[in-house]
Amino acid sequence: MEKFFREIAEEKPVRFTARQLYTFTNNYSTCLGSGGFGEVYKGKFPNGVNVAVKVLKRSLDKRAEAQFMAEVGSICRTYHINLVRLYGFCYDHFMSALVFEYLENGSLDKYLFGKRKQIEWRKLHDIAIGTARGLAYLHEECQHRIIHYDIKPANILLDANFLPKVGDFGLAKLCNRDNTHISFSGYRGTPGYLAPEFLSLEERTTITTVSANPDWFPQQLWDAYENDKLEELIVGCGIGEEDREMASRACEVALCCVQDSPDGRPPMSAVVKMLEGELR
Repeated sequence: MEKFFREIAEEKPVRFTARQLYTFTNNYSTCLGSGGFGEVYKGKFPNGVNVAVKVLKRSLDKRAEAQFMAEVGSICRTYHINLVRLYGFCYDHFMSALVFEYLENGSLDKYLFGKRKQIEWRKLHDIAIGTARGLAYLHEECQHRIIHYDIKPANILLDANFLPKVGDFGLAKLCNRDNTHISFSGYRGTPGYLAPEFLSLEERTTITTVSANPDWFPQQLWDAYENDKLEELIVGCGIGEEDREMASRACEVALCCVQDSPDGRPPMSAVVKMLEGELR
């Protein structure tokens, strides 16, 4: 156990047994959520530190173990304040699981779309910048470029101080930084968040139909921008005068990031600078 905590302190991932995870999670009694990759359970280390245990869906592919270890290795080589930290993993004949730090305030979607108390504007702006910093690190700074493909509020987790951390990034496909051609065969993201060039024609048609709805906020934002009524929209959202310039800048950055053409979207390092007001 002492070796275990020493390795955790040294940021070395620990290989846990299935029995240990069973103990940490109290027989998987508290489910925090589920998604395309598997289910997440709340757990606790013997020293009282809370964790999130993601039990992954098993693949029947014979290469699954090698792929799993490669992805764990990639996560281990990444460290950034805006990325969810990996404590360890479990892999045996029966299960695959990852053990992450536990984020007290859960995912961002619960605040944007759920019944939880809304987050005030300046904190939301900080969350956007922190998320962009985490993605900039994955895209441009870590040893192996990691493309997430599924950045959405459900994958942005918040700590006790609402500091954002990008989750599920290690489960995305990896590519070498110098490799400009990336294969996406077999990968499924979330339409509306996944880049449009990776969607099928049917999915693109569905999103186009949704975007034609005048009540769809991104469409409202684009229409306001095109008709020079962006400030009017911002005021209607209840944003105070002292924050309107910041909000206007954030809206313009968002519109840049959702361009259909990949060449029309700025790199994440530029997005950070734009949100911070250093780049126009």
